[in-house]
Amino acid sequence: MTTNNTRNLIIQTGADLIGTKGFGATGINGILTVAGVPKGSFYHYFSSKNDFGLAIIDTFAEEYDAKLERILNDSSRSCVDRLRAYFDTGFDNMASCNCARGCLIGNLGQELAGQNELFRVRLEKVFSGWEKRLERCIAEAQTAGDIGTNIAPSDAASFLLSGWEGAILRSKVVKSTEPMERFVRVFFKQCFGID
Repeated sequence: MTTNNTRNLIIQTGADLIGTKGFGATGINGILTVAGVPKGSFYHYFSSKNDFGLAIIDTFAEEYDAKLERILNDSSRSCVDRLRAYFDTGFDNMASCNCARGCLIGNLGQELAGQNELFRVRLEKVFSGWEKRLERCIAEAQTAGDIGTNIAPSDAASFLLSGWEGAILRSKVVKSTEPMERFVRVFFKQCFGID
């Protein structure tokens, strides 16, 4: 296994376990056992568990940014359809894990933002980037005349991201995508006047 593959395996295994158990409850030894990697390999790539956690955030954000790029910049669809595709991806992700995992960045934000400033700053950078992508899509929809201009794109994007993350959390609690579905209905109706 190449050096980069070993590092990626550790990150992917760690992200999967952290997504299920949380950062604090996931130990390095458990990650390495599941990954089948010796302990020395971990410290070859990461100076500490916090360094590892930041690498997970960066890796997940990079992968998710690529997904957002494909969805929100798909010029073959209207911007409203792009937003619906964004939500549909969230429904699919929650259904695939029986509403157990949620959003890794959201989970880490809930767990670590109040405890570790370095994590808080990194997580906020990720959320801000997502919000900007959503804002651009909403602004494009307004320019195209697909939705009204009664709400600032920045406000709609902020509301979308905060509400969606909250709906994901609630879906985990009730073990159903119903809170996410309700959020989407209300978002389109209240922000854009679309049923």
